[in-house]
Amino acid sequence: MPRANKVRRVYRYSDEFKATAVALSNLANVEIQDVAHSLDIHPFMLSRWRKEVRDGVIVAKKKVDLDPEVESQLKELKQLKKDHKRLQMEHDLLKKAIEFTSKKRQMSSNSSTPKKK
Repeated sequence: MPRANKVRRVYRYSDEFKATAVALSNLANVEIQDVAHSLDIHPFMLSRWRKEVRDGVIVAKKKVDLDPEVESQLKELKQLKKDHKRLQMEHDLLKKAIEFTSKKRQMSSNSSTPKKK
């Protein structure tokens, strides 16, 4: 049975928060999804805020100063994701190589044994 009295929460974010989130998402080598996840918001919401900043709907009262620690953490997260993806590809390649060589050995060992009559 569906829940009839489910309360839906609506959060209100200040323009400063939105402008800071947009500034973080505009950093080089940082993905929108990473910023959204770290701020606990949906990536679509952040994309919408980025559009509103471009259109001039959201205007920060003062220049947004980014925390250097947050900026470095986002860059580090990006680098770690890149390294993880590379390591996964290397791992898959090694698994395929091992599988290929083991099949090749089986085939060569089967053909080298004399057949009994």
